[in-house]
Amino acid sequence: MNGRTLALAALFAGCQDVSRFTTTNDHYEGTVVEGNFVRAEVDAGTRMCVTLDANRLQDAPGFLTTSDGRFKNAPIRPIPQVWHDAVSTLSFGEGRERNVLYGATPDPAVDPGGDVMLVLSLLSSGDVEVRMLRGAPAAPGGPPKSHIFAVFPLQRTPGACGF
Repeated sequence: MNGRTLALAALFAGCQDVSRFTTTNDHYEGTVVEGNFVRAEVDAGTRMCVTLDANRLQDAPGFLTTSDGRFKNAPIRPIPQVWHDAVSTLSFGEGRERNVLYGATPDPAVDPGGDVMLVLSLLSSGDVEVRMLRGAPAAPGGPPKSHIFAVFPLQRTPGACGF
């Protein structure tokens, strides 16, 4: 893909109207996918709430809370360089209107491992999916690492988050 094609693809991806994903008096909520093959260091049954301002995806997209206390109304933080790189056109799987990379900081009293990367997907169905990841498992014989991977399918839910 040449530079001009890449620039046009990024421009097209940035122009798609996703304002319908904005939460006002509601939020997105759901439970982590249970399978151990797509879940590491997140307890089964953990729930997530997300509020979004889809008109501010590049500067102040919203907040994240989890039922395990790892995140408590934590700001979803944009990575400014992503919006100027080919990764901003990230596409995987059917039915995703937009996929965006973010960071979030867990409560250090619950999870002292540092920032977590989020892949937030706005789905054609109107739902949202969040992948939470940090690091990779420790190398054999290496020091322990704080590895996280989890997938949260979220649906729009009326009112404020209940946890």
